[in-house]
Amino acid sequence: MSLRVGDIIRFERTFTTEDVELFTKISRDEGSHHIKPDEQGRLVIQGLLTATLPTKIGGDHSVLARTMNFEFLRPVFTGDTIICEVTIDQFEKQDNRTHINASFLCKNQHEKEVLRGDFSGVIL
Repeated sequence: MSLRVGDIIRFERTFTTEDVELFTKISRDEGSHHIKPDEQGRLVIQGLLTATLPTKIGGDHSVLARTMNFEFLRPVFTGDTIICEVTIDQFEKQDNRTHINASFLCKNQHEKEVLRGDFSGVIL
């Protein structure tokens, strides 16, 4: 896939209890809200686990990130399906590298915004 300015890349993920347990083990982010279910039996997803959604484009396109900005707007719970749209704002060759700037917006299955931000970097 060749990226161009204005491209929108959309993907989604449903978070599970196992996702939170694995991320808790790796990150050691052991806040009680990540370990003890709420009255509906849900765990709160770690913010940085939610933030792995927009970084997916980096993995898909070999982006070496230089900056990442996240604004966490509301909690994400196990069982939530998060839809992430990444918009390519800048994509240009400079010297021997290709620079990329992108913005993103993530919404839950109820169309509520949960995360927004942007990132920049170079394509390896």
